[in-house]
Amino acid sequence: MERSVKRLFCGWARLVGAVGLLGWHGAMAAAPSPGVRSPVRKGGVVTTRATGAFDVKLDVQPVDEKGGAAIGRLSIDKQFHGDLEASSKGQMLAASTATPGSAGYVAIEHVTGTLEGRSGSFILQHSGTMTRGAPQLSVTVVPDSGTGQLTGLAGKMTIRITEGKHFYEFEYTLPEPAS
Repeated sequence: MERSVKRLFCGWARLVGAVGLLGWHGAMAAAPSPGVRSPVRKGGVVTTRATGAFDVKLDVQPVDEKGGAAIGRLSIDKQFHGDLEASSKGQMLAASTATPGSAGYVAIEHVTGTLEGRSGSFILQHSGTMTRGAPQLSVTVVPDSGTGQLTGLAGKMTIRITEGKHFYEFEYTLPEPAS
């Protein structure tokens, strides 16, 4: 069992490491500095880009090992900085295979704070896979999960790890506040 747990977390570490080396949605040459907005209007909807850094703490939870497959569970505790000033709590499930470089994870995290001055909360859903070293990641806002001034929030987040530091780029839409 101990070997399976090590294999699981080595696979997961390769998956997370690929975020830093390759980026999940293509390489991000240089992320804009926090505070630099890039609104884009398409068909009456304005998409805004928020950027910043985040700190993350992952705590290993008990492993469920059935049928030879190790499925690990981790708790997520994050602090976002920059355009998104928030904290999040969540859960992650991760698995690796016997094939080197192949692993996957899913996660849900509840984010509470302010996004460019608007307060509320929302839920992020992660789905990541690595197929023999080729990473794919989707981090999206769960539809209709926004509360408070973030009601109606929709968007996608990309994650980049550079020299051990975590950064996000969050492209989102949000209805204009009621006057």
